[in-house]
Amino acid sequence: MESVKEYFHTDWAAMTDTDWFGLVAVIILSVLMLILYIYVFNPKNKDKLESHRDFVLKDNSTVGEDNHGRKK
Repeated sequence: MESVKEYFHTDWAAMTDTDWFGLVAVIILSVLMLILYIYVFNPKNKDKLESHRDFVLKDNSTVGEDNHGRKK
């Protein structure tokens, strides 16, 4: 058990600013991903999310968006 404890030992005093930034970024992103997974996989949000599943296929372009505003 002591070898496992030695293997995972972290020298907090030797960590650089870049190490701290990476650690904080990983923790924040992990928490945000956990919150996102809980939101997405919650059954009460199913109808809300399902209503947006084909938004890529819908053609709701306006006249100004056709041909990037150029006349045909």
